[in-house]
Amino acid sequence: MEKVLIVDDHPITRLALRLLLEEDNRVVVGEVGDGIQAIQFVKKLQPDLVIIDIDIPVLNGIDVIKRVRQSGHEMGILVLSGKDSEHYIRRCATAGANGFMSKCKDLAELRDAIRAISKGYGFFPMNRARQGSHLDDDNSDQRKIDELSPKELDVLRQLARGEKVVDIARGMNISDKTVSTYKSRLMMKLELKNLVDVLDFAQRHNLD
Repeated sequence: MEKVLIVDDHPITRLALRLLLEEDNRVVVGEVGDGIQAIQFVKKLQPDLVIIDIDIPVLNGIDVIKRVRQSGHEMGILVLSGKDSEHYIRRCATAGANGFMSKCKDLAELRDAIRAISKGYGFFPMNRARQGSHLDDDNSDQRKIDELSPKELDVLRQLARGEKVVDIARGMNISDKTVSTYKSRLMMKLELKNLVDVLDFAQRHNLD
């Protein structure tokens, strides 16, 4: 059974999440309310999935995600936050989260997010409306590329050359699931919807 760590400083939120997860036959192995405890419990419990809020005491959720990824932990990470804005979604993706969900969404969508991440997919709001005809500097293509990690950039280049996920995984000596996670993250960061968009983007920027 999938082991889940809940990181949120609101006991009611933790209780609601626990009940939801247990209904879906997942095991909640720990509940913590601050960032330092979160890092300690990740190391101690080795969960398969971490559900974390951004606004937690001592160390915020984004910094927790960064430290967890820097330590080499590859479990799924879902951010569940009241900060439902493009800015925070992008920061979470850049830090290494596998998905982002607003606390305003219903339980059915939260279940979808958890299931997607458990299967190795990303879960980010992709179709957010933009105002105006010009993108901000932060949304320029080069800035998006700069947000990619070295491994995400490597996966992008190989996808652009027509490599399949299974072949990329074999070449990088990682699992298919991990490659799919990198693929989901890079598509989120580059605001691409499908593989055709990935190929077009890579060709336009000489990344193939």
